[in-house]
Amino acid sequence: MKIRSGRHLPRVTSVLAVLLLVLMSSSCGVSVNYSMSGTTTAAKTISITEFYNNTDLGQANMGQTFTNLLKNYFIQNSSLAVVVEEGELQMDGEITNYQLTQIAPVSTGNPDDINRASSTRLTITVKASYLNTLDETMSFKDRSFSFYKDFPNDQNFTDVEEQYTRQIFERIVNDIFNASVANW
Repeated sequence: MKIRSGRHLPRVTSVLAVLLLVLMSSSCGVSVNYSMSGTTTAAKTISITEFYNNTDLGQANMGQTFTNLLKNYFIQNSSLAVVVEEGELQMDGEITNYQLTQIAPVSTGNPDDINRASSTRLTITVKASYLNTLDETMSFKDRSFSFYKDFPNDQNFTDVEEQYTRQIFERIVNDIFNASVANW
């Protein structure tokens, strides 16, 4: 085979460079550990008691909805088995705040008119306690997790309340997971 004007030489050089890097990294004792479970605990079980809604507002089933989302997240993102009680890891808590706040005021330009907000913020706070019976230094008590969702005031809140509540809960569940078993 005849090489014309060095066309194939860069490709051969690139392949050799990649092979050299692979051989060097494997002979230097480089290793990578990765856990598909997303957790850094030796525990096998977790018990999660119902999170109660201790707010004056919100849907009546918020506590049950949040608890189910939390349990499902642990099932899907860890190798932990969710048990009814006495898990090696234990979690409980409550929904402590469900608040609608007017934000982003818009001036009418007339000092006699009431300035109205163009947006509203839904904020939800959950207080959680986590007990790691295998390593109590990883435990926490009454830690607050909060998140919010802003939406325009021309939107009917009752039409989107369930959707926005779920989005906020998903974020809080992720934060609780990271603070407990993922140790972030």
